[in-house]
Amino acid sequence: MGSYVPSGISERQEMLKKIGVSSVEELYAAVPSEMLVGSLDLPEGKSELEVSALMQEISEKNKVFKTVLRGAGAYKHYIPAVVKSVTSKEQLVTAYTPYQAEISQGILQSIFEYQTMICELTGMDVSNASVYDGATAMAESVAMCKERKKTKAYISATVNPQYLAVVKTYCSASGTDLTVIPEKEGKTDMEALKVAMGADAACFLSQQPNFYGVMEDCTALAEITHAAGAKYVLCANPISLALCKTPREYGADVAVGEGQPLGMPLSFGGPYLGFMATTTAMQRKLPGRIIGETVDVEGKRGYVLTLQAREQHIRREKASSNICSNQALCALTASVYMAAMGKDGMKQAAKLCLSKAHYLAEQLTAIEGVELVYDAPYFHEFVTTLPKQNEVLSALENAGILGGLPTEKGVLWCVTEVVTKAELDKAVAIVKEVLA
Repeated sequence: MGSYVPSGISERQEMLKKIGVSSVEELYAAVPSEMLVGSLDLPEGKSELEVSALMQEISEKNKVFKTVLRGAGAYKHYIPAVVKSVTSKEQLVTAYTPYQAEISQGILQSIFEYQTMICELTGMDVSNASVYDGATAMAESVAMCKERKKTKAYISATVNPQYLAVVKTYCSASGTDLTVIPEKEGKTDMEALKVAMGADAACFLSQQPNFYGVMEDCTALAEITHAAGAKYVLCANPISLALCKTPREYGADVAVGEGQPLGMPLSFGGPYLGFMATTTAMQRKLPGRIIGETVDVEGKRGYVLTLQAREQHIRREKASSNICSNQALCALTASVYMAAMGKDGMKQAAKLCLSKAHYLAEQLTAIEGVELVYDAPYFHEFVTTLPKQNEVLSALENAGILGGLPTEKGVLWCVTEVVTKAELDKAVAIVKEVLA
């Protein structure tokens, strides 16, 4: 935590004297002069009042939407006040990497609680302490599943395009052969998956609900994957898991996803956290940190970093993953949110997402020219056709409403529990007016 407090001139002189040099310049004497930077062309500093006014001026350039009807991987949910109250405490905000277990019990316990909740949410046996985001979690799962004779990965074209891009990048860097299974009517083409997967298949990755909001037949996808001797990785929306089947119930070997809906605001796209959970059989292949519960010499309960692959720290060229950190504060936020909501609260939020999304879909499709693109079950996102698309979305924006996301298939709408019926009715009225 020393990095939060700058050193003074006398302290710097003391440190220089201790290491046997008289100045900072002497410290860098071995560096060629042409590589040293002289003075920096920085503007004069400003007072606190001036900086505050400048930041206010910049912030006023932002367009803030009260009503958000867009998701596509980042979702606006209600966040109980207690979440910010707990996570903003300085003991938690400034906590550093918990390598020294004897002085990091509070942080280690908070992460252990997070892991426990993720396991309850996904139905899995073991969770890690989180990774950077949902896309990273999905990409890291590929390395988990690879074996000596099983090196090929398969992924559905219906996953979030950003997640797909990250998986492609990881696979390209590691030399992993990645095949994208095409979509058919908004779902994974199962026949194409059956044909594609051979004896060298390591894993198949899909998303539930998928990018188009459609609920896939994940049980069938798991059966096809397992029949080929491969592992099934399911990327799940955590809020939907309060209402829908867990990845374990579908037959997944690894459950991954984005934890942002669990108490984190949209915040210009981050920071988020990727959750990863798996079965006991695969626990030693989980990347990153895992917090375990143990007892000390007096028999008292304690927490430690456990099952850590040392290669990730000291022999990185041999590691299956180079993730050594985690999103501890975001993971804490997720666990405080889940604790505050409880099972009933999360289920209520999920039900409201479901019912309000279906209400909007019914109202929109009653307008001539607006139709659901896919005739399939959905959770809180759906795709529609939309005549005069740009005009409609602009009209919504002018009214303070962020409309659905334009995609190749149509407009992807999303409704969460925070949107009121009055706001939905207002949006529908605007669409009607533009299309009249």
